[in-house]
Amino acid sequence: MTFLWAFIVGGGICVIGQLLLDVFKLTPAHVMSSFVVAGAVLDAFDIYDNLIEFAGAGATVPITSFGHSLLHGAMEQSEEHGFIGIAVGIFELTSAGIASAILFGFIVALFFKPKG
Repeated sequence: MTFLWAFIVGGGICVIGQLLLDVFKLTPAHVMSSFVVAGAVLDAFDIYDNLIEFAGAGATVPITSFGHSLLHGAMEQSEEHGFIGIAVGIFELTSAGIASAILFGFIVALFFKPKG
């Protein structure tokens, strides 16, 4: 049953993204930014943690989880370290994803020639 809910929630997030692209004619950058902000807003109201408990990977894999991680880490560390904890918390939870994106982007750039 866990896999079914993960599929439904993750698929629902993807359907929303596709509707934003097709119906509202938003660019992929607008959709991605909107999803990151939506994840942060849902985390601010303690909704996204409940969604992760309910759907598991269906809620942690999409880009909305990145916004959740940014805000969640910042709020958690700001309670401990004050203002400097905001920056520490953002990078603490998201550093693996950011480093992976940079590393794999570099590796792909080595193998493929960009069009000019």
